[in-house]
Amino acid sequence: MHEELIAQAQAWLAEDPDPETRTELAGLIDAGDHTELAARFSGTLQFGTAGLRGELGAGPMRMNRSVVIRAAAGLAAYLRKQGHDGGLVVIGYDARHKSHDFAQDTAAVMTGAGLRAAVLPRPLPTPVLAFAIRHLGAVAGVEVTASHNPPRDNGYKVYLGDGSQIVPPADIDIAAEIAAVPSLSTVPRPTEGWDTLDDSVLDAYLARTDAVLSEGSPRTARTVYTAMHGVGKDVLLAAFARAGFPAPVLVAEQADPDPEFPTVAFPNPEEPGAMDLSFATARALSGEAAPDLIIANDPDADRCAVAVQDGDDATDGTGWRMLRGDEVGALLAAHLVRRGATGTFAESIVSSSLLGRIAEKAGLPHVETLTGFKWIARAEGLRYGYEEALGYCVDPDGVRDKDGITAALLITELASQLKEEGRTLLDLLDDLAVEHGLHATDQLSVRVEDLSLISAAMRRLREQPPTELAGLPITRTDDLTKGTAELPPTDGLRYTLDGARVIVRPSGTEPKLKCYLEVVIPVGSHQDLPEARAKATALLETIKGDLSTAAGI
Repeated sequence: MHEELIAQAQAWLAEDPDPETRTELAGLIDAGDHTELAARFSGTLQFGTAGLRGELGAGPMRMNRSVVIRAAAGLAAYLRKQGHDGGLVVIGYDARHKSHDFAQDTAAVMTGAGLRAAVLPRPLPTPVLAFAIRHLGAVAGVEVTASHNPPRDNGYKVYLGDGSQIVPPADIDIAAEIAAVPSLSTVPRPTEGWDTLDDSVLDAYLARTDAVLSEGSPRTARTVYTAMHGVGKDVLLAAFARAGFPAPVLVAEQADPDPEFPTVAFPNPEEPGAMDLSFATARALSGEAAPDLIIANDPDADRCAVAVQDGDDATDGTGWRMLRGDEVGALLAAHLVRRGATGTFAESIVSSSLLGRIAEKAGLPHVETLTGFKWIARAEGLRYGYEEALGYCVDPDGVRDKDGITAALLITELASQLKEEGRTLLDLLDDLAVEHGLHATDQLSVRVEDLSLISAAMRRLREQPPTELAGLPITRTDDLTKGTAELPPTDGLRYTLDGARVIVRPSGTEPKLKCYLEVVIPVGSHQDLPEARAKATALLETIKGDLSTAAGI
């Protein structure tokens, strides 16, 4: 058994083009570290609708140049079979370890396969790549990024020519082509022949951001901004300057790209502690310089987080609190409705049902999709889409994906408009609760080392389904693996309760079991809001406890 493992590792080592991973793997072989070798060679990273994502290192179960070259070769073969021989593939990348190498390898493989390749000029936000695909008339796009994953990870996200991420069956077909690559020696990789783009694509993207805002709208809101050690800073500052907003005050410690993400455990604005430096920066500003809101992007700047001053309900005594993705989603929707937007409002099934209420009241179509912007972006007639994980698509004709830059512009325009009226984002949230009922959401998220714990929890919920949560009877259970008239199959469970909704699913990008909770409390007037919020908080906590017990987690 050990001999077979060593032989596998030596065969991989013989064709690994990267001196760093070759040295790493040779060290494991020389040390006879069979446990670690088994972890690296127990299979291959699976290519799916999220592309590839995993820990950097040597071997087929890690992200490395060998795995990326195979993935690029499989994508090239797929594109040629689709009749795109000679078509353009545009490639973007973030500032993580190896991202530039992976982008260059991809460009070489595409060129060697008879396609044309163009690489963005430097690490840039993912939305710039999504924009560039349609702007340049490309047949596909690749973004090298692990988004908000830990520093040791990297990833590989694939878009087709419509500018949205792949969905089945494209992922299955590309995975089959990857598996059919016999060895790296069969993959032509010239050392030149592709283009490195100049700033004209970025300039076109920035020109497009202007269209997100209303002509002549107030631009007075002051912001604190963190790029979370990612690539968002320069593009966001340029967009804000073009729009005429006050220059954001930067969270200096997190402003510039750093693949080690030294100030955060996880570079995700949703994670505990990730926003602490932003809160500290905001508290240090006073008088006319005092900010109206805090804006955060995740490292590849496709997500946007918003925090507001809230003396009544601040977390950790900071005087600031993060708005939930569902709250920002509703605020942006209300703003677009007020501006007279038409078209479909779309969201993922795990996001708040408040969007449906807002759309219905405005007489607009509303669609629920599976989680992920690969599905939201495909909603027919899309005008606005969001998902609770801080993703917002406010300009689908420009970027058919979530975009943390344009979302930041739009929420700052809304804050400016409310500021001129002597109001805040929280005041508008109160108005929405009175108009449509208080929609309170929360999440139970369990990170695991052993992925079998997730499948065991899902199996337990299916074999011993709960009949009530927090004393509320479950009136309907949908096993989403069977699909519905509106949704293709996915691994998940949806519980409909009297005045509440719960969805349980494994994360598609992280080793987590995610449970999405929502309760809806009718509200008669603004005076009833404190009592409604207290009731909602208590209900959500009890549902969380009961759900944990039912799932055995």
